[in-house]
Amino acid sequence: MGKSTSLYPSLSVDSAGTGVSSHAGSVLLLRTIEKTGLTTTMSNALAPWRKPTAAHDPGKIIADLTMALALGGDCLADIALLREEPAVFGRVASDPTVSRLIAALAADAPKALAAINSARSTARRIAWSAAGEHAPDHEIDAEHPLIIDLDATLVTAHSEKEKAAATYKRGFGFHPLCAFVDHGPDGTGEPLAMMLRPGNAGSNTAADHIELIRQALRQLPFTAKGGRVGRKVLIRTDGAGGTHALIDHLTRQKLSYSIGFGLTDTIVAAIDTLPEQAWIPAYNADGQPRDGAWVAEVTGLLELPGWPGGMRVIARRERPHPGAQLRFTDRDGLRLTAFVTNTEGGQLPDLELRHRRRARCEDRIRITKDTGLENLPLHGFDQNRIWLTLVTLAVEVTAWMQMLAFADHDAKRWEPKRLRLRLFSIAGRIARHARKVHLRLSTHAPWIEVLITALARLDAIPDPT
Repeated sequence: MGKSTSLYPSLSVDSAGTGVSSHAGSVLLLRTIEKTGLTTTMSNALAPWRKPTAAHDPGKIIADLTMALALGGDCLADIALLREEPAVFGRVASDPTVSRLIAALAADAPKALAAINSARSTARRIAWSAAGEHAPDHEIDAEHPLIIDLDATLVTAHSEKEKAAATYKRGFGFHPLCAFVDHGPDGTGEPLAMMLRPGNAGSNTAADHIELIRQALRQLPFTAKGGRVGRKVLIRTDGAGGTHALIDHLTRQKLSYSIGFGLTDTIVAAIDTLPEQAWIPAYNADGQPRDGAWVAEVTGLLELPGWPGGMRVIARRERPHPGAQLRFTDRDGLRLTAFVTNTEGGQLPDLELRHRRRARCEDRIRITKDTGLENLPLHGFDQNRIWLTLVTLAVEVTAWMQMLAFADHDAKRWEPKRLRLRLFSIAGRIARHARKVHLRLSTHAPWIEVLITALARLDAIPDPT
């Protein structure tokens, strides 16, 4: 036999291995689903869709699809990854059974989505309660509100799908609108609501923003208990939300807001009259003064007929980065932007930095697209609404796992691609001893200790009642 010249070991490969699980690290997600009671609440919520002689529980199927998406799947058939590991994931429904369930749910989409969202809300309450001081709603008030980011994104359709339409960027597909809870600089975030819309839906449609906010608020644990929201919740979005109807709605609901505002000739003229000493240095992301950027308030220089009282207009000017194209509203080579807020106190640089951190929502959308939103695989619009809800579940279960299991580790901020590579893909072997099934994870995996510590944290959480 000739000597191998490869730089890698010469291996003889066959398919005779047994008792091996290739994604054993995904038990982190399984533990999270169990500890938040998602399987039980989902099973109860979807009981009307279970036939008397059915072998598979609809709630378990939805949980399995959630797992498949969290592990990187992008179509219903990717549930096969779980089906081949019954010792870890239990009995998993066949592809036809999964398809029939999605079709049945889509046939009565409003009722099905309400049932799933009710189960999500209950699981979120349990997850946030278990997280304690690490929960997003821990000690929130008007000065330190819970922040909900709103933003839209475009999803390309590569084939004819119901209600797919041309987009404003000359593409073809859908224009979903999303609401995310911001977990702050030390965490990621989790989706509260997602609204599927045709590709030609407007970016600044106030009715869609208002409905999305209503859906998002219903997901908050303290609203489920009948608690008041008020100024302890802040709605943050870009200029697409700067409409009379949306700001009037937020004012009536007594919600805090920080919203991008379009620069009109009146606002630009008011900015031109500001003395140089009115401009205060803006802050970097770390809270330190930023070179070449300033903020100022122009509310007192404007007449704002028709806009609600208490609305403040804050402007920002900065040197544009090299190569940036100036706009008609820019002045003296400086880029001008503005936003409005009803926050009464606070330093201008702090308020402007809080608003600029809205950019984290772009990270949340990228994560969501990495977890099944990159493509809507089904043909029917209501079927894709169900798919979008599955994507929402997968993203928030991952976020709950990070919040509960990695409170003091940098893995709390890892995005799905890194989680899949470092943790979920850790292999294991199924061993049976003393009437128990053991999952023996690979001892030489680089991040095995991180995984074991995280599992111990999840196991220490009491089971939901």
